[in-house]
Amino acid sequence: MNTSYKYTVAGCTAILLWSLIVGLIRNVTEQLGPIGGAAMIYSVGSLFLIIVVGLPKLRLFSIRYLLIGGGLFITYEICLSLALGMANSRNQAVEMSIINYLWPSLTVLFAVLSSNKPVSKVIYPAILLSFFGVAWTLSGDEGLSVSQLMANAATNPISYLLAFTGAFLWAIYCNVTKKLANGKNAITWFFIATAISLWAKYTISDEASIVMTSDAIIDLLLAGIVMGSGYALWNIGIIGGNMVLLATFSYFTPIFSTFFSAWILDIELTMQFWQGVIMVTLASLICWWFTREKE
Repeated sequence: MNTSYKYTVAGCTAILLWSLIVGLIRNVTEQLGPIGGAAMIYSVGSLFLIIVVGLPKLRLFSIRYLLIGGGLFITYEICLSLALGMANSRNQAVEMSIINYLWPSLTVLFAVLSSNKPVSKVIYPAILLSFFGVAWTLSGDEGLSVSQLMANAATNPISYLLAFTGAFLWAIYCNVTKKLANGKNAITWFFIATAISLWAKYTISDEASIVMTSDAIIDLLLAGIVMGSGYALWNIGIIGGNMVLLATFSYFTPIFSTFFSAWILDIELTMQFWQGVIMVTLASLICWWFTREKE
């Protein structure tokens, strides 16, 4: 197996591992609580990353990268994990994950808005398609209806707000960190900071005490290791892998994630929901295709 192929396989494996995260986070938070469960997951993930990736010296990173990039990363991870954990049901948790996958299209939109380079006008209807796809998944079996969308959002406004906020935050993160990082990666420190932030939130919340069981421990270790492994393998993949293949494969994550989430959480999703997922995926692919750097 040549070296480039190994890097590409590592990157593809990372994408598949990330596709498991939604179901695993929901599994843990159902047992340990939305905040406490998320704090435990990021604690385990941090320990795993320290062992596998290491803990680079903070002086290697610019202050702007640590403050801006770190702030965006931490806030996004908190938004996503709490949106999943605070969802009213497992089906609603999967809805939150699809809202989260607006970020690829939003990343392209923000990149276009901040650049003077000419781009294809096709990306604008593609971005609208991604939002339409999300609306389609959230409308239920009644077809697209504004009143139905509002009624669904009213059942759990905090989770929906967190999910939408997270999508925008990650899109901003993707645009700014490339300029601030200077080729360096502080993912381990970001994970540690996320865990600390969640523990701080847990201590001031009225959430019940964490009760560990054998099942919870197994699910927790699985979630933390899978999450940490995803980031570790992705870092390997982008070093020497086939980035065109990895980028294309990554945009199918909404489909992979929805499939694995339904399997892990043992839920059934409607045909309309899957149609919306495909729309979001297709929109992301179109945005990437018309803005990719041509060799």
